[in-house]
Amino acid sequence: MEAPPYSAAAVDVVRLPDGRTERDRVAVEEPLEIRIGDRPVAVTMRTPGHDEELALGFCVSEGLRPGSARLPGDLAANTVVVDAPGFDAARLQRSFFTSSSCGVCGKGALEAVAVEAPRVESELRVPLAVVAALPDRLREAQAAFAVTGGLHATGLFSGAGELLCAREDVGRHNAMDKVVGWAFTRGLLPLADSILCVSGRLSFELVQKAAVAGCPVLVAVGAPSSLAVELAADRGITLCGFVRGGSANVYTEPWRITG
Repeated sequence: MEAPPYSAAAVDVVRLPDGRTERDRVAVEEPLEIRIGDRPVAVTMRTPGHDEELALGFCVSEGLRPGSARLPGDLAANTVVVDAPGFDAARLQRSFFTSSSCGVCGKGALEAVAVEAPRVESELRVPLAVVAALPDRLREAQAAFAVTGGLHATGLFSGAGELLCAREDVGRHNAMDKVVGWAFTRGLLPLADSILCVSGRLSFELVQKAAVAGCPVLVAVGAPSSLAVELAADRGITLCGFVRGGSANVYTEPWRITG
C-alpha cells in the first residue's frame, strides 16, 4: 500500500555516526478546527485526511449528537463544519471530555462517561486466535506508518476478524475518532458486533470512545492504564492488552474471549 501524499512530508536528516545527509519522510501534523455552525468548538492537531470522519467521531464521543460534516462554505483551510441541530453550547462547556485538566477524580470520570455511554450488553464472543491476529492485520493497513514510523492507528474489525476500516493519525485519539466517524456515516453505531484494535497503549480516553460507540471488545498491542481498566469494567467492555505472539492479557469481561 502507498502512503497518501498528505500524510507524509519529506525532510533532511543527518545519519549518525557516519554523518550522511539524506531525505526522509515524517508524519504530517497540522491543526484542524471543528466548528458547529459558525461556532468553533475544538482544535486538534492531526494528520490530514478523513477530516469529516474525525470531526464526526469527535462529536459522537463528546455527546454532541452530530448529523453530518462538511468543508466550510468559505473553503477555510484545516476546518470542518459539523451540522448538529440539537447543539447545546452550555453542554459542551460542562463536558468532562473537553478538558484535560478538569481536576475531577476517577469516580467522576466514570460517572461522566456513563451519562453518554450505556453499559455494553453485547453477547459477542471472539476466539483468542482472532484477537491475536488483529494487530498484525492492522499493521498491514498502516501504509503511512510504514514510511514514517510516526503514526498511531485504529482498526474496526468484524467479530470474525475481517478489517472493515483502518485509519492513521499522529494522535491516537484522532485515529479512533476517524474510525468512529466512518462507522457513524454508515449507520453502524452502536458497534455491538465489532472489535476495535489500536496500535499502542490503552488510555481512559480510548476506552471512553469505544464505550460511547457501543463496542464490546477493545484490543491493543500495549498496556492499559488503571482508569482504562476501571472504565472498561464499569461499561462492560472486554479489554485486551499486550496482544502479541498468539497471547493476550484480558483485563475485563474475559468471558467474551474463547478458546
